[in-house]
Amino acid sequence: MERKSFLKAVAFVSLAPVVLLAACKDAGKKQAGEEKVQTYTCPMHPQIVQNKPGTCPVCGMDLVPFDKNNKEASLTLGESQMALANITTMMVGAGALSNFRQLNGRLVTDPEKSAVISSRVAGRIEALYVKETGVKVSKGQPLYKIYSEQLASLQQEYLLAVAQVTQFPDDARFQQIEKAAKQKLVLYDQSAGDISRLVQSGKVNPYVTYPATVSGVVSGLTATEGQYVNEGGEVMRLEGYSQLWVEADLYPAEAAAVQVGQPVKVIIAGWENEPQTMTVQFINPSLQSGSQLMQVRGTVPNPDNRWQPGLQANILLPVTSKGNVLSLPADAVIRDGKGAHVWIQKARGKFEPRMVSTGMENFDDVEITHGLVAGDTVVITGAYLLYSEYILKKGADPMAGMPGMGH
Repeated sequence: MERKSFLKAVAFVSLAPVVLLAACKDAGKKQAGEEKVQTYTCPMHPQIVQNKPGTCPVCGMDLVPFDKNNKEASLTLGESQMALANITTMMVGAGALSNFRQLNGRLVTDPEKSAVISSRVAGRIEALYVKETGVKVSKGQPLYKIYSEQLASLQQEYLLAVAQVTQFPDDARFQQIEKAAKQKLVLYDQSAGDISRLVQSGKVNPYVTYPATVSGVVSGLTATEGQYVNEGGEVMRLEGYSQLWVEADLYPAEAAAVQVGQPVKVIIAGWENEPQTMTVQFINPSLQSGSQLMQVRGTVPNPDNRWQPGLQANILLPVTSKGNVLSLPADAVIRDGKGAHVWIQKARGKFEPRMVSTGMENFDDVEITHGLVAGDTVVITGAYLLYSEYILKKGADPMAGMPGMGH
């Protein structure tokens, strides 16, 4: 009995290394097999991870492969990838940063660029050469022709005075009469050429054509062909758009923050990337009728008449300012539920995320209160593409596991 037990023990000891070696080989094969298993994740929801292709149960997007064993927190891109993603960087430095309060406003026609075309004589509108609003006219362009019996009478008076001077050239009284009659014609907008042609022909012409005194756009017509108008009666109105007013609404409590002569930024709807600089020229001291609002006003140039009166134009009124702060363009800061982060360039083509705390902001820049130091090289365009690329390659949020820093 003892002999059988001894033989069994010897046999077990002899076979144990072989069994253990086989088990280790099987475990190694199993582990190697596990390492070769491809994992997939959703580009929009990196928490979705599985070992086979499919679609995201949250958004339905196709899952993409990623290497779950790659724990490096940085991304490395080639030159072509950087160019395709339009990645640009800047070195962070201290400077001034201002915050703004937005005042709702609008573009308005500048009255200084408007003109009323009125009849210089009483008579009947024989012809209107511009018959609709919105038409551009140039200075000197004929606008209307008028028939005036009064003008014909003055022309006849002048012809008689010229005849008297011709017959009695040495008579000072006749010379004064001729000058007075000529001056009357000049006051009725008869040019030197018109008067010269009148003398040469010796015939009165009751029709006179009046040109535009300024260039502009016809904004209103108050006379029609065949209509009689009085001397000084309005025929049409012209508006010039080469310069426009900007009027913005202002609450009385905000009036202390703006002064006449103060430069401000103006953002015109549709041209947000081209802010204009305007000097405040007038602050209406009284409230608008039916409201509790004041008005602030200035002018902006309107090159090529590209803006029209009535467009929305907001004034950015500086209300706070800080000096010696670190700031970045707003697009360089990526925000999510875990906080805010930026991408730092550690070497050419190598980028890594970094959590930051933000402070004061305006429409263009964000103050960085913690997380950066002067001299850091930060990605200012293409940051969101780096964020997406990280999720695609790593299958995780770049901020996952990092302590939040707050805003």
